[in-house]
Amino acid sequence: MTSIYRFVRSGLLVAACLSVDAAAAAPAPVAGPPSCRELEQRFDPIKAEATAAQLNLALFAAADSGCVPLARRLLAAGASLEARDRLGAMALARAARAGHVALVELFLAQGAAIDARNLTGATALYGAAENERQATVALLLAKGADPNLPGRSGVTPLAAAAFKGNGRIVDQLIARGADPNVVDATGKAAITYAAARGFALVVRRLLDAGVDARRAYGNDLTALMWAAGHEDGVGARAALDVIELLLDAGAPIDAADNRGRTALMMAAEIGDAAVVEGLLGRGADPMIADKSGKRALDLAANDGVRAKLAAR
Repeated sequence: MTSIYRFVRSGLLVAACLSVDAAAAAPAPVAGPPSCRELEQRFDPIKAEATAAQLNLALFAAADSGCVPLARRLLAAGASLEARDRLGAMALARAARAGHVALVELFLAQGAAIDARNLTGATALYGAAENERQATVALLLAKGADPNLPGRSGVTPLAAAAFKGNGRIVDQLIARGADPNVVDATGKAAITYAAARGFALVVRRLLDAGVDARRAYGNDLTALMWAAGHEDGVGARAALDVIELLLDAGAPIDAADNRGRTALMMAAEIGDAAVVEGLLGRGADPMIADKSGKRALDLAANDGVRAKLAAR
């Protein structure tokens, strides 16, 4: 799973042709980051004649940049919290994704729909979780956001947080009722994402929340198999920590997927000799053959793996 959504950052796609005295037209200094001052300066010349569409585009830009004073002005001028960008996101979702807590609080106080979903189904909470905006996640949950509304492909906020390895957000979501057992449209769940990326602390939290280490997911893959055949860049120690947790929780070490391949075979195929050794030490059977008749030794990606298997 890659980063799932990108909201298009809209500018004030407007132009003004006003014949005014330059000194009189100059806006007053505005507090806040440079991006907010720039947005204010772009809005001031056209504020008297701005259309609803222009006001809403300006509100999206203010939400992206965390410009609270400008957002207040735009709302007062008629900008709508129900307006959507081309991906179906409202200003609340854009502010939440960027982690602008004060703006999220303002929009909610002004009646923004907390569980509004964009074209892929993602809510403000999903965007905040995916982008690891812990304070924003906490605020949205405290205000009643539904932790189980999924985004694209049925990926939940909890799965997004697990993918990032953010244990604090995982804890927040579980505490507010997030279901740790949801399987998305790709056949994966929060624990498989965390296992594949070597996030032992998140795996432990999910096991503690009631996830069954014995469960098989899409293509009959278990979390143990995902850990053994982990993503590139995951260190052997991180992978082994996850594997130990799952085996201690009852994961069947020689379970096979729909190809007949075990966790040992998967570790052999990616060439991780340390994981192969760890699985063998826990009793993995190197003599099991998959549906094509291949054993772990036949799948070994390098001499280091072959040496570990040959010694057995």
